[in-house]
Amino acid sequence: MTGPEPENPPMPSPAVPPPAVLVLAQPVTRAEVARLCERLTALARRAGPGPVTVDVGGVGRPDLAVVEALARLRLTAGRLGRGIQLRNARGELRRLLAWTGLDEALTAPAALGHALGPEPGGEAEQREEALGVQEGVEPGDPAP
Repeated sequence: MTGPEPENPPMPSPAVPPPAVLVLAQPVTRAEVARLCERLTALARRAGPGPVTVDVGGVGRPDLAVVEALARLRLTAGRLGRGIQLRNARGELRRLLAWTGLDEALTAPAALGHALGPEPGGEAEQREEALGVQEGVEPGDPAP
């Protein structure tokens, strides 16, 4: 004989959202980039926290269209407060990313709220005027 049923059965734990994984396949064209960014945005919004994984194993022979797509995907993820991490990136793609200077940008985690690009609020370099500031001369001012 079994005991009485508990009055309050244990609550099931809330489902943990799956990680975001975007799979790229050959051929990746420039015309596809906007659609890929939309897919990444949808995946990132449904997934748990952390970087979005971009699986590039099916890309085949990479070209600059693939590099452009990855750079745009990184910018999109950065705008969402996320980074991307590459999965199955082979030698040829890694060399192409290094050649273009994007290897570290595409593999480094994004700081929350920052996309690639200059930091806001920088200072003008020495002896340079800050943008938008013009020096004026009033009549009667002594010459320097």
